[in-house]
Amino acid sequence: MQPISRRNFLRNGAFGLTAVALGAGRGFDLFGQPLGIPIGLELWTVRRELEEDFVGTLKKVAAIGYKKVEMFTFYDRKASEIRRILGDIGLTCPSAHYVTPMMKSGWEKHIEYAGEVGIQYMVCAILDPSERRSLDDYRKLADLFNKVGEQCKKAGIQFAYHNHNFEFKSYGGVLGYDELLRRTDPELMKVQMDCFWVTHAGRDPVAYFRRLGERIHLLHIKDLKAGNPPTTTMDPRVGLFAEVGHGEINWTRIFNAARNTGVKHYYVEQDECERPPLESIKISYDYLENLKL
Repeated sequence: MQPISRRNFLRNGAFGLTAVALGAGRGFDLFGQPLGIPIGLELWTVRRELEEDFVGTLKKVAAIGYKKVEMFTFYDRKASEIRRILGDIGLTCPSAHYVTPMMKSGWEKHIEYAGEVGIQYMVCAILDPSERRSLDDYRKLADLFNKVGEQCKKAGIQFAYHNHNFEFKSYGGVLGYDELLRRTDPELMKVQMDCFWVTHAGRDPVAYFRRLGERIHLLHIKDLKAGNPPTTTMDPRVGLFAEVGHGEINWTRIFNAARNTGVKHYYVEQDECERPPLESIKISYDYLENLKL
C-alpha cells in the first residue's frame, strides 16, 4: 500500500471512495453532544495508521466512541468489503471526499459506485493550486460543480464543497469562496464548512452560518493552536492544529450558531498531531461528548 499525502490525493484523483450511509438528521441524542448528532471522524486524521492496519484502526476509532467516519479513499478494497467491515465494527460513513480530476473524467462511474454503497454526500475535498489562481477559475469551477451536482441529484446523492483557507483570498475585493457560492445552485451544491480553515483565514464561521443557513449540511471540527496568525495561504503543519477544545476557537459559540443551519453530520479532523493521532482524536471526542450548550 502506497503512503498517502494530500499531494498524491490530488494528483492521483482516481481513488474510489466508500461509505455506508445511515440515518441523516438529528435523531441520535443518546450518542453524544453537541447538537444531538453522533460524533464523526474524518479518516485523514489517522491515514498513516490505516495504512498499517486498516481494520484494526477502524476498530480503535469505534472503541473511542465515534459512530461515523468520512472516507477519502477505499484503500484498494472492494465496496462490498468496506461495507461489511464498517457494518461489523458499528460505523457508518455518510459522506466521502473526491477531487476535481474525478469529476472531469469518469464521474458517472463514481456516482454509480457511490449509489451502490449508499453514499449520501459526495464532497469536493480540495482544489489544486492550478485550479484557483483567479476569480475566473472559481467561476469555471462553479460551472463544473453545477454540472456534477446535477448528475449527483439525479442519482439521489447530494454534492457538497469543503473549504480550506485559500478560498478566502480576495480578487479585486471579491473572495473566491463567495464567488463560488454565488455562482453555484444552492440545491446542487451544499456546504461542508471547515470551521478551522475559515477561522485561520481570518473570517468568522458564525457569520457564514448566519448567511448560508440551511445550505450548510456538513462541518469539519478542529482547533487552531495559539500563535498562528490569519492567512489565506494553505499551511498544514505540526504546530498549527490543536485537539478540539484545546485551541483558540470558541466551540460553544460555533455549535450554538450551527443549530440554525442545515447541519446533518460533523467530523473531527486534525491534519497533523503532536501526539499519536489516536490519542488526539480521543481528546477531541471527549471534549465534544461533554460539551454542553
